[in-house]
Amino acid sequence: MRIATWNINSLRARMERVLAFLERHDVDVLALQEIKAKPEQLDLTLLQEAGYEVSAHGLNQWNGVALISRVGLRDVRTELPAVPTWPEDESGVIEARALSGVVGDGLRIWSLYVPNGRELDHPHYAYKLRWLEALRAEGQRDLAADPQARTVLVGDFNVAPEDDDVWDMAFFDGKTHVTEPERAAFQAVVGAGYADLVRPDHPGPGIYTYWDYQALRFPKKEGMRIDFLLGSPAVQAAVRESFIDREERKGKGASDHAPVVVDLEF
Repeated sequence: MRIATWNINSLRARMERVLAFLERHDVDVLALQEIKAKPEQLDLTLLQEAGYEVSAHGLNQWNGVALISRVGLRDVRTELPAVPTWPEDESGVIEARALSGVVGDGLRIWSLYVPNGRELDHPHYAYKLRWLEALRAEGQRDLAADPQARTVLVGDFNVAPEDDDVWDMAFFDGKTHVTEPERAAFQAVVGAGYADLVRPDHPGPGIYTYWDYQALRFPKKEGMRIDFLLGSPAVQAAVRESFIDREERKGKGASDHAPVVVDLEF
């Protein structure tokens, strides 16, 4: 089974790219983030004609996640238990940042769009840390219920867990994505039993998945690695190959993220 994750930065704007990517790489399941649309705003005809089932979760023109599968899609969940609201007061809502479903022979895949954090002194930063704690708690609960569970947590985590995951640590001094609390929150998810499925195949610096549109970051190779597939022990044992499709960051109308792909054989 070939699974992938991609922050698409508007599914309506990049539907043709998604279709071409699925065909070119023969992808079975694709998790998308930042679809930036309500489900009723999406024309899914071409995906369905290509043999894919689609589940999308979006509340407005921001955030939003989706799952696209040609190997079944059942038991869909649109909320992460215990996730905080934003804003974190009586006016807050549970944002459309998490969606999961069971595909293939019992693999539960979560498409996740972790909050950005904005600035270190912004309430969104504390919200981000609490959101990651809710993810850790759910991941731990899942494996406590079934240590052999086939579960994969994929998406845009908005955290660069290692210094090698950014092009210049000095540039990020005083900024989000690389702070100790964020990295600790990410490692807590890993510590709950979910290993990085891609890093073993691609050690060292320069393995980026995101390049800002501004300042010519992509041609300058000034990127970040913030998109991940984290798998439970049963999934870790099934990994056969992984790669990052940098070609999808090129050309007119590209997302600022590249897809990350993992092959599994259970």
